[in-house]
Amino acid sequence: MELPTAADKQAVKNTQAGVTLIETLMAGTVLLLGSLSMVTLIIGSIATNSRNKMDSTQAMLATSILEQINSTFIGAGTSTLTDCSGHTWTINTGMPNTGSAGAALRSNGDINFTETSPPSGYAMDYVVKTPCNNGGKFQGTYDVRWHVDVVGGVGVTNTYLLTVGAKLKNHGEGNQLFSLPVTLRVMSGN
Repeated sequence: MELPTAADKQAVKNTQAGVTLIETLMAGTVLLLGSLSMVTLIIGSIATNSRNKMDSTQAMLATSILEQINSTFIGAGTSTLTDCSGHTWTINTGMPNTGSAGAALRSNGDINFTETSPPSGYAMDYVVKTPCNNGGKFQGTYDVRWHVDVVGGVGVTNTYLLTVGAKLKNHGEGNQLFSLPVTLRVMSGN
């Protein structure tokens, strides 16, 4: 048996002699693609968080109007709500002889925000600040509208369908941060 020479030993060492430039470039490329994917995920998460904040505010405003309407005598009463800029809005629940009053509805029953001038007392441009005072940071102006329908009843006892919608004004539709209008429907009675 012949012993390996020093040249043979050197040849064996050189075949496994560390990381090549191509391997280093491949590892860097994989790391870069992973990092870019994470940045995209973080940006998407921030946009979703912002959109969810708008949705929550819209739902809160619509719920507030529903509670105000339910606290008055539906069909004949009014109440007021003051926004963060100090403007007092009248919330009308009066019913004409038609059995329906308020902002226009779309064919699917949602509030029609394309109506240019909804009836007085059935819409407001509610200003939101954080905190809600004169020194608060402006968050946005929300277009809030409502519609009241008589759906049943006998005599002085009636059943009403209340439809309330809220939407952030001057908000770019179709972009990643766009939040759809919120519409709430509740059956109520006196």
